[in-house]
Amino acid sequence: MHKLIATGLGIGYIRKGGGTVASVACCAVWYVAHLSTARPVGYLFFAPMLITLVITIVGIWSANAVEAQWGKDSYRVVIDEVAGMCLSLLFIPITEKSLLAGLVLFRLFDIGKPFGIRKLEKLPGGWGVMLDDLLAGLYANLLLQGALILRLL
Repeated sequence: MHKLIATGLGIGYIRKGGGTVASVACCAVWYVAHLSTARPVGYLFFAPMLITLVITIVGIWSANAVEAQWGKDSYRVVIDEVAGMCLSLLFIPITEKSLLAGLVLFRLFDIGKPFGIRKLEKLPGGWGVMLDDLLAGLYANLLLQGALILRLL
């Protein structure tokens, strides 16, 4: 079960670019969910937050569980990219433009690891695996929020 979760339903077994594929898959699911869900009052706030929180908690747990077998922050573990991508898109109106901007920004922060992101990788176990991607997602989200305020999205 932990391997299935940690690999993002198997995406992590892609040797090169698994994190990007997981991020793109997350965007696709987010977009389809946005289009196909009748949204009662409060949905736009609570459901995405709850989904992101659950993915984060389960991701920490699963990353801890697979670390003994696969080593620290194995390329196979992509649930962190899924959680970070979810955080990137929280409170953002979902359009093709905002999804693409969120994906590019998140991957830039995740790969480049500026502004303290790299330091979080050093935390033990699943915390280090997940928190660096969550900070990358937070930075991407803040830039997307700024773009919305400036009417760039």
